[in-house]
Amino acid sequence: MSGYVVLVDFHLKPGALETFRELVDINARQSAEMEPDCRRFDVIEPHGAADAILLYEIYRDRTDFDAHMRSEHYARFDAASAGLVVSKPVRFGALVCEGSA
Repeated sequence: MSGYVVLVDFHLKPGALETFRELVDINARQSAEMEPDCRRFDVIEPHGAADAILLYEIYRDRTDFDAHMRSEHYARFDAASAGLVVSKPVRFGALVCEGSA
């Protein structure tokens, strides 16, 4: 098993969660539907963090993630959500074991 994993930890401005969720949900769905090498794109609301969203994404490789970053739907999401975000640390990794069947 292999894959290029992207973890994004969005810290949002107070009160921005609902609007941000609408935008990020659209981006997640479009990424999964329109990018054949986007293997997974999950949006997570962590417990106990009112203004936070985590993204868990898996691409075939770095080239496919780079293509995602150049896509029109990502550009729309990034522009529309920029004013809602305080910070968004990003981590990258390799998928080495997939626990699901």
